[in-house]
Amino acid sequence: MLDAQIQTAAYIAATVLFILALGGLKNQESAKRSVWYGIVGMAIAVAATVFGPGVGLGAVLLVAIAIGSVLGAILALKVEMTGMPQLVAMLHSFVGLAAVFIGINSDLTVHGLEGAEKIIHEVEIFLGVFIGAVTFTGSIVAYGKLAGRINGKALILPGRHLWNVLMVLASLALMVMYMQGAGSWTLYVMTLIAFVVGAHLVMAIGGADMPVVVSMLNSYSGWAAAATGFLLGNDLLIVTGALVGSSGAILSYIMCVAMNRKFLSVILGGFGGQKGPAMEIEGEQVAIDADGVAQALEEASEIIIVPGYGMAVAQAQQAVSELTKRLRARGKNVRFAIHPVAGRLPGHMNVLLAEAKVPYDIVLEMDEINEDFPDTDVVIVIGSNDIVNPAAQEDPNSPIAGMPVLEVWKAKQVFVSKRGQGTGYSGIENPLFFKENTRMFYGDAKDSLNALLSRIE
Repeated sequence: MLDAQIQTAAYIAATVLFILALGGLKNQESAKRSVWYGIVGMAIAVAATVFGPGVGLGAVLLVAIAIGSVLGAILALKVEMTGMPQLVAMLHSFVGLAAVFIGINSDLTVHGLEGAEKIIHEVEIFLGVFIGAVTFTGSIVAYGKLAGRINGKALILPGRHLWNVLMVLASLALMVMYMQGAGSWTLYVMTLIAFVVGAHLVMAIGGADMPVVVSMLNSYSGWAAAATGFLLGNDLLIVTGALVGSSGAILSYIMCVAMNRKFLSVILGGFGGQKGPAMEIEGEQVAIDADGVAQALEEASEIIIVPGYGMAVAQAQQAVSELTKRLRARGKNVRFAIHPVAGRLPGHMNVLLAEAKVPYDIVLEMDEINEDFPDTDVVIVIGSNDIVNPAAQEDPNSPIAGMPVLEVWKAKQVFVSKRGQGTGYSGIENPLFFKENTRMFYGDAKDSLNALLSRIE
């Protein structure tokens, strides 16, 4: 067993590694190393806690650690990149549920506190359980939406904001009753209310905003962990939870600014609802085959590729990388345009392209490349919908009105790789598909690109 001094030193080392891990995620070159910082830091944190003072290393704890480790390894090896957003949402739910269990356990087992210590402890229990319960059900709903098991459209109930306020006020009233000795039933009722709050908040958020939701749930899970750290008197859990909570909140805010969203409007749900009749779309979707796309690429010198979730679903990133390599070998300037919310997880497309060994220097963010589209010969859109939708600028009644998008329609030619004529994840029709300079390259993205590769040797 470790003594308190060694445990404290281990906690400090783990904290430094966690900070280095977060700092290293600022760019792709250092991201892999930073992940290892996080892995080593968590290993030190778990070992220092399990073998530290006050923890009985019994058979039950060893079995639980073994089961969790095996399940984690299996999931990490089994889940494809397409399922990563769902996995992240599910892991957030585990953190929330753990906070609920720890809070309820503390209520059942900790007695004999008096005065200010008792008040602080009861507040910690209530806040930890409330945040954890909201995180749990919110993450479950997010998982369902990301996995396609729950409709991606926002569920807008009459008076939804009023209901949210009433539920929060009811939870505060129950906390006051709990602190006045009304009994544990107040904690259990509040837990049920918080479950409803979490589910309702995320159900009211539409598919176009789901990347923000994932990062915000990450923040919630961090604050739940911090509240649990206060409850358990674990300094490392407090620091780690604060790091995760603050970084998740900052990321969510940055993404909202990039999408021209109001932070609170997205989090409270229902932002971007239909404000009136949608703009009528004229024209028709015109298809093109691999020969036509290959001919256009042969004649083009400036090419931009816009990846989206459809590329992830088709696992077409390797084909995209090979296409890029062949086009660049012919002296063509090929670049990638990445929207802040492309895919269903912050940085989703960057990770896929890095996995396929696409050079970092040709992967550009929206603000860096948007003004270059008018001088671009060919744009290839792979499985994107909302992030290239001109309705954001042209239709004030669109659910995504005002959202900054990649202005691909300004290029000379646009080819859209898409399975069929359906709408995207958020269910919004895209006028881009009907424009005169757009051609639809129908089919599974991987199959379509492989067909294209066979014509570009």
